[in-house]
Amino acid sequence: MPASTAPGVRLLPNAVTVLALCSGLSGVQFMVAGNTVAAVACIALAGVFDALDGRLARLLDATSRIGAELDSLSDCISFGVSPALILFLWSLNDLRVGWVVALVLVVSAALRLARFNTLSDDTEAPPFAGEFFVGVPAPAGALVALTPLATELLLGPGWWSAPVVVAIWTVLSAGLMISRIPTASLKSVRVPAAAIAPALVLVALVAAAIVAVPFALYPVAILAYLAHIPYAVYRYRWLERHPEVWHVPPRQRRAVRRAHRRLGLLPPRRPLPRRVAGAAARAGRRTMNRDRDRSRPGPQRLGVRRRRRGGDQP
Repeated sequence: MPASTAPGVRLLPNAVTVLALCSGLSGVQFMVAGNTVAAVACIALAGVFDALDGRLARLLDATSRIGAELDSLSDCISFGVSPALILFLWSLNDLRVGWVVALVLVVSAALRLARFNTLSDDTEAPPFAGEFFVGVPAPAGALVALTPLATELLLGPGWWSAPVVVAIWTVLSAGLMISRIPTASLKSVRVPAAAIAPALVLVALVAAAIVAVPFALYPVAILAYLAHIPYAVYRYRWLERHPEVWHVPPRQRRAVRRAHRRLGLLPPRRPLPRRVAGAAARAGRRTMNRDRDRSRPGPQRLGVRRRRRGGDQP
């Protein structure tokens, strides 16, 4: 029997998904017990398990319909219900609308996952759409929502832990989940052969930082992720205008962009109809000024004609 069809191999990705589900729910239990550090760590660990299960399924050729449904259910609980309960138990319960804010986070995570499942079956999407997510993924959105709590664990109480600030940040995080902003997918990240060794050194440094000062790296990673969104939007729109270069390696894409800048082939800053309307309005103003000059009294027009001839004599 081939390894790809062995029952044990097919069970492995689903087992990792179940570990993600258990890790996310354990975060709520740790928060109830007052262990805030373990609660945040459980959500982050669930994100690691969620990143592994899909890659294991594709690598082992063990994808299945039940695995996809289990993954969606696990993501909704681990990155929707659990972060909302953790934030409510920590800070949002001091607000009258705190439970409503927690519900907004849960519903946004569920809608984001439902849309992801729908778009995965879309056959009319452009070929480069596989390099992007529509909106912020649920694991990243949960970690973004927990940033005030991680900041308090790093720096202590402050304005970032005020219930109103936490509520606003939670709603913004939920809005990023259900938005249509394109964000980069890790599947599109390709490390060149010459950069493998520096990348491994960077991974070792990150692992050491997680062990030594875990919550010092958390806000930095979240800020770096949020900072990449404008670049992802620009890259998506550029590929939307030039879908023919999607299969070209990234280095050659950059060469194409530079050539477009040198040749002036970039699209106009304003839409063409506005530019045409503006030119027509300017032409109309010039025509009106000419008609007004022609309708002036005779002596003034005579003086204008003499000045054009070069003479100032009466």
